[in-house]
Amino acid sequence: MMNRVVLVGRLTKDPDLRYTPSGAAVATFTLAVNRAFTNQQGDREADFINCVVWRRPAENVANFLKKGSLAGVDGRIQTRSYDNQEGKRVYVTEVVAESVQFLEPKNASGGQSGGGYGSNQGYQDNNNFGQQPRDNQSNQNNQNYTRVDKDPFSNDGQQIDISDDDLPF
Repeated sequence: MMNRVVLVGRLTKDPDLRYTPSGAAVATFTLAVNRAFTNQQGDREADFINCVVWRRPAENVANFLKKGSLAGVDGRIQTRSYDNQEGKRVYVTEVVAESVQFLEPKNASGGQSGGGYGSNQGYQDNNNFGQQPRDNQSNQNNQNYTRVDKDPFSNDGQQIDISDDDLPF
């Protein structure tokens, strides 16, 4: 069985951060996701998808995203039900986010990520959001690479002579 959702959209309002009685943080937000097609009038419609994220990632979402922020969500669909104050059964379908990526720099219009939380960095449920690699790890990982300041494919502005027979396609 598979239950996987990947969304990219903008928050319709600031995230709502709450805490359970046991102290676990939970943030809820709605993501407006444009449809891939237009309606008969030529307008692009959007779906408004409720999302929930837990623990430390929930606090990060509440601190760094706001209304209009562009975010990517990776998670699963979950349905639940409860009885409201009138005793009527209410069914809720939402995306439980396992990962949320902040897709705009902090100074972009509507965006709140940036700084130590780069535009392509997000967080996972393992609570390592925004952590920089330890110096010894990053040095070990980079010791086999040579820094290249010049584009190796630029050919110094000269035209590249390639025949069609040399191309793989």
